[in-house]
Amino acid sequence: MHIASPYLLFIGDSTDQLSIKMARGVADWRPELCIGEYAVAGCTVSTGIKKLNIIQAGQQGAKSFILGFANSGGVLDKKWLPYILEAMDNGMDIVSGLHDKLTDFPEIVAKAEETNQQLLDIRHPKAEFVTGTAVNRTGKRLLTVGTDCSVGKMYTSLSLEKSMKKHNIDVDFRATGQCGILIAGTGVAIDCVISDFLSGAAEALSPDNDSEHWDIIEGQGSLSHPAFAGVSLGLLHGSQPDALVICHDLNRSYMRGLPHSQFPSIETTIALNLQSAKLTNPKVKVVGITVNTSSVSVEEGQRICAKLSEEFSLPCVDPLRDGTDSIVATLS
Repeated sequence: MHIASPYLLFIGDSTDQLSIKMARGVADWRPELCIGEYAVAGCTVSTGIKKLNIIQAGQQGAKSFILGFANSGGVLDKKWLPYILEAMDNGMDIVSGLHDKLTDFPEIVAKAEETNQQLLDIRHPKAEFVTGTAVNRTGKRLLTVGTDCSVGKMYTSLSLEKSMKKHNIDVDFRATGQCGILIAGTGVAIDCVISDFLSGAAEALSPDNDSEHWDIIEGQGSLSHPAFAGVSLGLLHGSQPDALVICHDLNRSYMRGLPHSQFPSIETTIALNLQSAKLTNPKVKVVGITVNTSSVSVEEGQRICAKLSEEFSLPCVDPLRDGTDSIVATLS
């Protein structure tokens, strides 16, 4: 799917910064795609970009109305339907990363037919994929993998892309989740692909390319997470990565959402991912480690990264605090 820009980010009446991660991610990493933010009464958070209403945004050329909030269960509350209909009347496609589909609401479907606007449920891929082939593809690929879920794989991927572009390296960020798709404007929500076609979808996401071109592929889940290891493995096999970056978050003692589980070490994570990746690319190697050190001071975070760098003989950084230039320098 392809999302037309510029975007109007709709954050509704949100009161929790985490609930607007969809909007916040694109505002942080692709501000040039955003024309403004639209909130209604009761909203106490913000992405920090210009505030516009729907009519103003339409007059200024907005092409997509982004449902930039998330809630428990991914439900599309009917109270948002008038805003969605108004956005279509003002020339905008509707983009949602919720579990509820836009196409399940007759009012929205009827308005889309009337206005000829697109309804993009980015969490529900419409493309048809084939099973993986493991046929070698031209170009180079880097996949971010993690000790757990939500450890910074997307932010690491985007930091790597930013650094590589700064160094004039031919590179593309390949999105595999709804937030990443908003940022890239295209991609595949890999966790919603039927399991048999996971590796094939990953192959389609990063096809043949020029020999010096890099695809930075956004990782999902973790091979050590009992609930999400399947999607991680399919993505790992289909990506056929030449390089892996290990992503980690401090101060976790169990896998996200599973208090009874055991948290893996970075050493175990490296071994698991290398073993699995070698099925489709025997030459794969780990090129760096990133750590979310936001729970400690900058100085303590740097000490932790320096210790890990020495322990594993790999560059180790916090991608937001330090950038990823040192990892990019290892790529050839």
